[in-house]
Amino acid sequence: MVFPVEPVRASFPALHVPRSGGVPVFFDNPAGTQVPHQVIDAVTGYYTRMNANSGGQFGTSADSDAMVAAVRGQLAAFLNAPRSEEIVIGPNMTTLNFGLSRALAKTFSPGDEIVLTRMDHDANVAPWLRIAEDVGLTVRWIDLHREDGTLDLASLDAALGPRTRLVATVHASNALGTINPVAEIARRAHAAGALHVVDAVQSAPHLSIDVQAIGCDFLLCSAYKFFGPHQGILWGRYDLLASLLAYKVRPSKDVPPYRWETGTPAFELIAGIGGALDYLASLGQGDTLRERFVSAFHRMGDYEHDLTGHLLDVLEETPGVTIAGITERSRLTERVPTVICALDGQEPAVTAARLAAEGFFVWDGNYYAVEVMKVLQRERDGMVRIGLAHYNTHDEIDRFGAALRRVARG
Repeated sequence: MVFPVEPVRASFPALHVPRSGGVPVFFDNPAGTQVPHQVIDAVTGYYTRMNANSGGQFGTSADSDAMVAAVRGQLAAFLNAPRSEEIVIGPNMTTLNFGLSRALAKTFSPGDEIVLTRMDHDANVAPWLRIAEDVGLTVRWIDLHREDGTLDLASLDAALGPRTRLVATVHASNALGTINPVAEIARRAHAAGALHVVDAVQSAPHLSIDVQAIGCDFLLCSAYKFFGPHQGILWGRYDLLASLLAYKVRPSKDVPPYRWETGTPAFELIAGIGGALDYLASLGQGDTLRERFVSAFHRMGDYEHDLTGHLLDVLEETPGVTIAGITERSRLTERVPTVICALDGQEPAVTAARLAAEGFFVWDGNYYAVEVMKVLQRERDGMVRIGLAHYNTHDEIDRFGAALRRVARG
């Protein structure tokens, strides 16, 4: 089945808004995707029909509460969570993870051990380093295979021990694009008696996530990475969400998920999450919402694999380009459509600026993947990141290739 990319693009107003020099091509998607009209309509609709705080004895407040409950239900289907009360919504993934780490720190003792990876975004590293410092924990690391940007699972086994309390891993790298075997990591973590926390920020726009199949204890993602507004989502096992010490104000409800949601929620943005999920479900087929999500990601995934292969062709055909991560076309299912590269003799910031002048928006630097750049020996300048989404096209990649060759020539 041919992927309907033109109707898809019609759903995203920003893809058609000209800037100086013409309509830009958005290849900066790992840093934040554009939003479909369903999100814009949902945010506007919230302000016009139900703008009120929670818990009031009047119509707009009741409508606002009902909307939040409905979006929680959508997110539960999106992640295949056993119950919607396991869905916590907050300002962003990083803030939620700092709250989670702070709560878990109360259950750890000096000399306990936590395991982190050299692949993660710092949002799934710094919160754990902070509590390690506060509590006196030992930090152990899962290393990378530098040649293809995959995790060294032998180093995971070496890091696990009788005092391991937590393993924190990324589902898909925001730099290398690598998809990690999180279900197997969860199994090994649990066998050692440890909890498993998954950063799914970069997998959520590209993969059908199933927290029950993964078997992790907590999973975090960000709506603005899967075509929604700037909000973070934390899923956790209900027993843990109910028993851990959540830092909260005294009058707020002391049951999940509310005990983890500090302050007044951004109701209009929660409505926008619902719009993003409506959009994603519309791309799939099935009798249930979960079936439609799974179907949608299957269709998007097949198309994105084609785009990724095309992008790799263009990069490999450009003289002086070095690519990090998986490049074998037979292994495209092991990565999301995020590719990092560098031009010989040209700083990534210069490359990105010159591509921006040509109308192609890409990222440069380390994108908070600090440990990845250490492994790649690119700490100073990082690399150029090209991140595709299902609304990008083969024509955009061809035009990007021509622009990159001009940039490479200086």
